[in-house]
Amino acid sequence: MKIVYLAAGAGAMYCGSCLHGNTLAAALCAAGQDCLLAPLYTPLHTDEENVGIRRVAFGGINVYLQERWVLFRHTPWAFDRLWNWPPLLRWVAGRSASVRPEHLGPLTVSMLEGEHGRQRKEVEKLVQWLARDVRPDIVHLNNALLIGVARQITRRLGVPVVCSLSGEDSFLEKLPEPYRGRALDVLRQRAGEVAALVAMNGYYAAFMAEYLGLPASRIRVVPPGLNLAGHGTRTSRPGPLTIGYFARVCPDKGLHQLAAALPLLAADASVPPVQVWAAGYLDAADRPYFTGVRRQIGEAGLGDRFHYVGPLDRAAKIAFLQSLDLFCLPTVYRESKGLSLLEAWANAVPAVLPAHGAFPEMVADTGGGVLVAPNDPAALAAGLKRMLLDAPLAAECGRRAQRAVHERYNAEVMARRMMEVYEQHV
Repeated sequence: MKIVYLAAGAGAMYCGSCLHGNTLAAALCAAGQDCLLAPLYTPLHTDEENVGIRRVAFGGINVYLQERWVLFRHTPWAFDRLWNWPPLLRWVAGRSASVRPEHLGPLTVSMLEGEHGRQRKEVEKLVQWLARDVRPDIVHLNNALLIGVARQITRRLGVPVVCSLSGEDSFLEKLPEPYRGRALDVLRQRAGEVAALVAMNGYYAAFMAEYLGLPASRIRVVPPGLNLAGHGTRTSRPGPLTIGYFARVCPDKGLHQLAAALPLLAADASVPPVQVWAAGYLDAADRPYFTGVRRQIGEAGLGDRFHYVGPLDRAAKIAFLQSLDLFCLPTVYRESKGLSLLEAWANAVPAVLPAHGAFPEMVADTGGGVLVAPNDPAALAAGLKRMLLDAPLAAECGRRAQRAVHERYNAEVMARRMMEVYEQHV
């Protein structure tokens, strides 16, 4: 089967959706399928071997120029290619202005409108390239904000389009009105036109069925899978017990909740000394938030117990996870994927997590940790204390989770389940 997987690049950031798409494409190819991974906006930034092609569709510079100025909606395609040079896109992505949803209302609506939007020329380029040079049997979009291209792909190529659901609500709900309402209306209409929608867990499938006004049967669940090479044995850091956070550093992911729980643990004489190590991408727009987190910990007299190591490549990420005693991702918003949690579990690291989003389902399936009340630092501290003081429980949670990941959340199983979805529609 000829599969084209279209993945929105995220510039210099390690993006969970990009990593997931790259792992899936590599696993499909390893299983004997003909899968082409094509980036949109910017080249993909992955921490594994990048299996994506060099060509970038919907180049981010062209998308921006066509959004801002009418002239660029009519320039010759040969001229547009100048702006799609991958090194230039990487350079601009690394120095770009904010991509926060609060600033992207008009562009989001235009992209969802596809052939009727201001980037209609980019839609035509993509469709012509797919029809002339690729000739796929099926096209897979890695998130629903790309769904504006689906209608023309199906009409012109006569092939089904599958679309992953990947936390779109957390983006759309931050758009200012009237763009939020308009974007949601267009998304609801276009989501009903694709052959299949795919979520990574039952929670998000049910949530998005209601959010998009679709029957639950329209959304399939294909759990994510990891490339497990290198994952395995935990090590120990010298010194205090280590609680780890690995995610983008932003308010949604809740590092401030862990910062508020740390003084509560430190003040409890029954809890041994602990430290927090955090890793993940920090956008320039979120630096004031991170400064506040540091200040919060410093004012509690615990500045020497908190360490931030920045974004990590694959080898450093695995070493980081293997050094942890506990993993904690105290998200404020309801998590739709939980990929970094699976990575921690792949290394037998038990977790303490808020009881919302995908986490209750994941913990129930794996036995990999304990759940606490969301957005409650005292409850979070109590959950962390329980695991820190009960070493046999923590070790058993880690072993169970690691076994579950290796059996059910690996790349080969994910590829097989995704092929079942494709085969139903080709």
